[in-house]
Amino acid sequence: MASVAGRVAVVTGGRRGLGAALVDELLARGARKVYSTARAAYADGRPEVVTAELEVRSAESVAALAEVAADAELVFNNAGVLLPSALLTGDVANAVETFDVNVFGPLRVARAFAPVLAANGGGALVNMHSVLSWLAGSGAYGASKAAAWSVTNSLRLELAPQRTHVVGVHAGFIDTDMVSAVERPKSTPAEVAARILDGLEAGATEVLADDVSATVKAALCGPVEHLTFSAAG
Repeated sequence: MASVAGRVAVVTGGRRGLGAALVDELLARGARKVYSTARAAYADGRPEVVTAELEVRSAESVAALAEVAADAELVFNNAGVLLPSALLTGDVANAVETFDVNVFGPLRVARAFAPVLAANGGGALVNMHSVLSWLAGSGAYGASKAAAWSVTNSLRLELAPQRTHVVGVHAGFIDTDMVSAVERPKSTPAEVAARILDGLEAGATEVLADDVSATVKAALCGPVEHLTFSAAG
């Protein structure tokens, strides 16, 4: 990938947290326009930012965004949800919603924007995963991120013929509202956003945004029982 300067980007879940940091970092690097989405309408006074409502669980909502953002060259699948509950004893509806948002949501976005990216030269698709993609113990959230990782790796192959660069991002805990109750060392959203764009501009296919992600990725060749997460650990 070349520089993001002069490019048009879409950031799902761009109103706050890592999404907002991605919008800021894209603008700092010279992006020409950024479509920033949220579930509800909101305003952003910067002329380069176009806000839009998006519900990633709705194919119709995603299709409407792809029609509006027909000039998109970079798509960041950042929107996600964390509904803590155990797989055996938690509410199954929470698990279903988690997969609908974290797995099928990015897939809907990828399917809707694939022809847009192709028409605009290929561009890039960046999907947010988690270090919990590789660690047991975080219920439906970790399972959904593992599935999203697999989806990204397959999309990379399917989108290669149209010259769309696909990047998967793994990160540990980021200092956002989503994990405010978790007492663990956390990276700032700005730090992670910068590392994501550094990787994108360098042509990486996978970004390990922090030391914990690099450490866990290296442990994947070891015993599976060592790949566990404990909130208290």
